[in-house]
Amino acid sequence: MKQKQALQNEEQLSQFSRKELVEIILNQQQIITELQIKIEKLILSRDLDSKNSSKPPSSDLLKKPEKKQEENSQEKQLKKKKPGGQLGHQGKTRKGFGRVDRYELLKAEKCSSCGQLLEGAKSLLIEKKLVAVLVERPIEVVEYQRHHMRCNCCGETTTPAWSNQIIPGQDLGIKLQGLLGWLGNYGNLPYEKQQELLWELGRIPVGLGTLVATNQRISAAIKPSVIELQEWINQNHPTLNIDETPWPVKGLKEWLWVFANPNFCLFRAGDTRSRAEIQDQLGMEYPGIMISDDFSVYNGYPVAAQQKCQAHLRRHCQKLITTPGKDNKLIGEALTAIIDEAFKQHRLWRENGNQQNYLDSAAELKTRINLTLKKWIEKAGYEAGKLLRNLKIKADQWWYFLDHPEITPDNNLAERALRLAVTKRKVSGGSRSLERFQETADLLSIIQTCRFQGRSVMDFFTKSLLATVAIHERPSLISHLET
Repeated sequence: MKQKQALQNEEQLSQFSRKELVEIILNQQQIITELQIKIEKLILSRDLDSKNSSKPPSSDLLKKPEKKQEENSQEKQLKKKKPGGQLGHQGKTRKGFGRVDRYELLKAEKCSSCGQLLEGAKSLLIEKKLVAVLVERPIEVVEYQRHHMRCNCCGETTTPAWSNQIIPGQDLGIKLQGLLGWLGNYGNLPYEKQQELLWELGRIPVGLGTLVATNQRISAAIKPSVIELQEWINQNHPTLNIDETPWPVKGLKEWLWVFANPNFCLFRAGDTRSRAEIQDQLGMEYPGIMISDDFSVYNGYPVAAQQKCQAHLRRHCQKLITTPGKDNKLIGEALTAIIDEAFKQHRLWRENGNQQNYLDSAAELKTRINLTLKKWIEKAGYEAGKLLRNLKIKADQWWYFLDHPEITPDNNLAERALRLAVTKRKVSGGSRSLERFQETADLLSIIQTCRFQGRSVMDFFTKSLLATVAIHERPSLISHLET
């Protein structure tokens, strides 16, 4: 049947003119070319991972083999280090907890040999061991009895204030509410599991409505501290690492922005991924230094200086190495070598603080960059040419850290800060309302800033709640920044 079909095709083709046959061949060649391009794109997409794209490292797990591959002789010689502490590593020894809350004396009542009572016997040796234990009932149910007293002298009635550890009309103490705020927003524990934990720790039944109201109460209590941080940033213009991630709200895509610094972290609930969000947060221009990736919204925004993420640039170069095209591999390898050397020199500067050595190495790197661009920019294909032109036009943004080592060459600070939010998004699935989205951004700002400042998140929540019901100073996020 196939032979007959082929014969019919040959007979049909023989009836076409030469011009028609040429046209058929050209059409088929175009189809083949388009298919080849699609196949190359699919192969490139298949080979993308966290090392040559913006995909998270967790996505690499899907490409790992299920069975261990046999090592060849060369791999055996260059065998990787075993996990754990390496030879010569200076370990850290536990030095105890720094306090003792309770002493428990362990004494034998009878001799283990003859059975004689040991009452009054002297201790020859006392062994000590500090152990952190979970008490039987960590959550107590306390009944506060407030006595209204009448004065025998004047007859007036005096009523004492409630304890500063409770909020009148609420069943949960302030410290317990601070714990629930930590569990829900940092520990990512759903309300149902919070209910179960309260039952495990104190045998107390708590309704979902109470837990939701508690979280909203904490959100309102910490709001002034977040506003204070926003105003401080706009007045002092510190260096900012900026990034963004999508956030589902009622089935629609919103955007959670992060403005990070080693000393604080501000999250912003945004409607878009546009530059308008940056302008709304920082103003039409920012007199400080901005560190970001090469996303288009950061290009053209007026700042004092800008550093684009070298880690992103390295991934672009790694992708270029595997992209088919003239000289792509050579260009990608040359740029990767420059970036790796730049990272190495910046790490050495952080370790030894030798400014002159760093500036000397930076001058050599600038020369290598210029020579590489001059050598390849005219010869490169489309993908490599686009990258090289970007490096030439935005050289002051890609290599700003070479002249200013106090500025980090990557945007890892913002990306690490976002991991807290990404984890919460995966657990919760997003927010059910724009109001809740804004509350989440404020709570994440408190949590991540406290982490950066080495402070207790639970303590911050507790003091914020206390400031709403008693004469107590509201905790501040900027107090650590002004000292």
